[in-house]
Amino acid sequence: MTNLPKGPHPEAQSHREVRVRRTGAGRFRATNARGGTIEIGSGHDDDFTPVELLLAAVAGCSGIDVDILTSRRAEPQTFDMVVGAEKIRDEGGNRLQDVTLSFSVTFPEGEAGDAAREVLPDAVRRSHERLCTVSRTVELPTSVTSSIADAADR
Repeated sequence: MTNLPKGPHPEAQSHREVRVRRTGAGRFRATNARGGTIEIGSGHDDDFTPVELLLAAVAGCSGIDVDILTSRRAEPQTFDMVVGAEKIRDEGGNRLQDVTLSFSVTFPEGEAGDAAREVLPDAVRRSHERLCTVSRTVELPTSVTSSIADAADR
């Protein structure tokens, strides 16, 4: 994608937007306002599927929260997460349920590492209950609307 505006949305700092363009059969490229891109596929190649991106977004969002809260005390030696969910189809259509996020974080020995280990459970809880926009959006009812733009708008 080209000619995307840089920086925050001009109308409101709280608005978030990503542009997505088809690049081939079952393939798309998402571009953010800062110019970052990610390839999206249908699962027939090594690109992330939309469901995998949703799971990665849950982990990435919470991971950033937890990292900010713990690394103030000590830099983690390792910081890994695994996120999974069950995909189901029911009367409501396709969806995920039972999303689980598991953290595996180690800190160095010593006082700073001890302080980081001590705040880790609270950091995970705070991210889950309040801070992580992605997991909060998934957990709370959120409307999604679709529309078709006029050709003149493209």
